[in-house]
Amino acid sequence: MDSAKNLPIAVIGAGPVGLATAAHLLERGLEPVIFEAGPTAGAAIEQWRHIRLFSPWRFNLDDAAVRLLESTGWESPRPTALPYGGELIDNYLTPLAATAQIASRLQTGARVIAVTRQGMDKTHVRDRDTTPFVVRVEHDGGETRDHTVAAVIDASGTWSTRNPLGTSGLPAIGETTATDRISSPLPDVIGRDRAAFAGRRALVVGAGHSAANTLINLADLAKDEPDTRILWAVRGNSAEKVYGGGDADGLPARGQLGSRLRRLVEAGTIELHTGFGIAALKNLDSGVTVEAVDGRTVDADVIVPCTGFRPDVEILRELRLDLDPAVEAPTELGPLIDPEFHSCGTVPAHGAKVLAHPEKDFYIVGMKSYGRAPTFLLATGYEQVRSVAAALAGDRASADTVHLELPETGVCSADAGTSCDVPAAATAGEQEQDSGCCAAPEPAFVGFPTGLAHGRSGTSDQ
Repeated sequence: MDSAKNLPIAVIGAGPVGLATAAHLLERGLEPVIFEAGPTAGAAIEQWRHIRLFSPWRFNLDDAAVRLLESTGWESPRPTALPYGGELIDNYLTPLAATAQIASRLQTGARVIAVTRQGMDKTHVRDRDTTPFVVRVEHDGGETRDHTVAAVIDASGTWSTRNPLGTSGLPAIGETTATDRISSPLPDVIGRDRAAFAGRRALVVGAGHSAANTLINLADLAKDEPDTRILWAVRGNSAEKVYGGGDADGLPARGQLGSRLRRLVEAGTIELHTGFGIAALKNLDSGVTVEAVDGRTVDADVIVPCTGFRPDVEILRELRLDLDPAVEAPTELGPLIDPEFHSCGTVPAHGAKVLAHPEKDFYIVGMKSYGRAPTFLLATGYEQVRSVAAALAGDRASADTVHLELPETGVCSADAGTSCDVPAAATAGEQEQDSGCCAAPEPAFVGFPTGLAHGRSGTSDQ
């Protein structure tokens, strides 16, 4: 960065990891400029603010961000309490974004549409490493501007690019024309989105915690709206991995979630369809017909796609990336997080060295760094960006020394598609029990696919 030391460093995304990145850069004496596509910091989390996390506050706060906040008189939430997504925004991200140091460097309504090197595409080699980056941004109002920067850190997450409903990684036939029948991945069926679900046929697709949350919330909705019909489709031959360990689960909140879901299915409140890989959607005036690969069909009014997420690398086409061919994470990281072979607890701490690309001074961090792997932990993202900031500041010793202590359960988040841990459903009684000072649950994970001793390869039900 010597040749561009007077230029700022672009941070793409103002979620928890993006703002933590800025805080670490500032502590290193570096100048960040933060581009957030949404209207506020944490805009993606805003879409699931009604969802409660399994992980307590102590796992959701970055050290550099906390130091910055404490200088303003901010008081940290109780470390053992379990926040909702909305509390993560209101009590942490919004105050952080409002600090003078961050607010003066944060541009909201600023969608990055391309990143390249100044005056050269990806085929040019000469002086590439010392040439500044150009970040092209669409700003609110329709204006597009190029910003010249010394380095780029992409912390934009994966929320905006969900996996398709169809099998084989492709949209189901007719999926693109049935978008008006497909909700967001974590709809607020009790509150904001109630009208779209009350008294209607709702089909939830997927086998992770996002699906479990929505199914349980729909069951609560059906108590008040008895005409609501709840359908659930999973590709596997059973839903056992979604139910988890029940009373024997090491994480009580997770066990309660799985046990409650099982009871709802067994009682017939939720109509479960197993082995239901979706082949086609047919949009009708009366709803949508969903056809499985084996020819079975179900009819629904609205579909909730709890199918996970994938990274959007289109904006990075002019950069020289080195991505794992399977999970689309940095090549050195890919084998460490491949869900075919690893559970959450087997993913080691890693930093700038592992996250590096052939494109010097460019890094993908946070949820997006994990590509398609459903194993990301917020605390992991904070250690990533601490290391990256050290590397950009020239402190290789600090950059290469990475530490991350996790409970033996191993914790990850998948279905939220952002740099945030673990959505979880909870009743009022559960909230009082789990947020008490006498019990501090360790973080749990969103989605069960990697909660296996040897990843998906450890089970025949994939």
